[in-house]
Amino acid sequence: MQNPKTQNNMKTIFDKTAMKNLNLKNRIIRSATWEALAEANGHFGEEIYRIYDELAAGGVGCIINEFTSVYDDDYPHEGMARLSNDELIPDHKRLTDTVHAHHVPIIVQLAMDDYQGMRIDELTSDDISAIRGLFAKAADRAVLADYDGVQIHAAHGFFLSRYISPAHNHQTSTPETLIIDIAKAIRANHPDLHISMKINCSDFVYGGLDENGSLRVCRACAEFLDSIEVSGNGTSVSGIKAGVNEAYFKRFALVLAEKVDVPVILVGGHRSIDNMNVVLKEGRIEYLSMSRPLVCEPDLINRWGNSDTSPSKCVSCNMCYSTPGHRCVFNLRRGG
Repeated sequence: MQNPKTQNNMKTIFDKTAMKNLNLKNRIIRSATWEALAEANGHFGEEIYRIYDELAAGGVGCIINEFTSVYDDDYPHEGMARLSNDELIPDHKRLTDTVHAHHVPIIVQLAMDDYQGMRIDELTSDDISAIRGLFAKAADRAVLADYDGVQIHAAHGFFLSRYISPAHNHQTSTPETLIIDIAKAIRANHPDLHISMKINCSDFVYGGLDENGSLRVCRACAEFLDSIEVSGNGTSVSGIKAGVNEAYFKRFALVLAEKVDVPVILVGGHRSIDNMNVVLKEGRIEYLSMSRPLVCEPDLINRWGNSDTSPSKCVSCNMCYSTPGHRCVFNLRRGG
């Protein structure tokens, strides 16, 4: 397993790095962002390709695409992408070709929200086995579609997030076993594929996964992963200001990075080069991922690389969630 972790306190966002199956021209990753542009059957419309072409041309080191369901009968969000059957592979292959044309690697985030309308405590061993199979089969399709990696989505209240939460799962004291089994199943078929996991540092709800629980899950799963992205319930915090309240999950990510031997990716509230470089130099966090700033400015990283180092223009208003394709409302008003 390649591991770029380093004690070098001279890290910057513009370092060229490598981690398993990924060569990155900088340390900035576009975090999975819901575009809500897929048809009900999971097929992509033309707009999605334009968005990803713009993102890949904009300078990021790697892209993680929006949460993508592994299950045909999963309908938690309108416009949700899918990789739940073979008919969808050509759509995803066109997407990866679009991104790869800019020499940018792309990871698909594999997710599921609901399984047959069942609560976590109602699941049988056969159900768990079937769910593991859904993720493994989706990863097979991801490889056929030429993705460079997969991310197991265990955050933000999706199925695996609930499965590892003591607020939902009262069946087992080691719920992380399902994530481990999914990762092992994927690895058995695709030993060179990058396997990441996204997890809440905390559910921030009474009785839910807390930081101690999240740390335990991450440490148990790390052996079977190539990277871990740290997020949390209640992400997309409003009112983020450069140099004031950036990187709001940083404390947990710094602790985690000391405890695991895979690269840690931190999402949440990055707005300025100065603060992002401080985060990198502060500890062993290796990568920083962004969402809303790249909705506002898809070419933000190129702008920074071309000497305009002013902070992101994103004002954290969250109005993008109310627009078609979840585009920046200010860009739409300007006709962009």
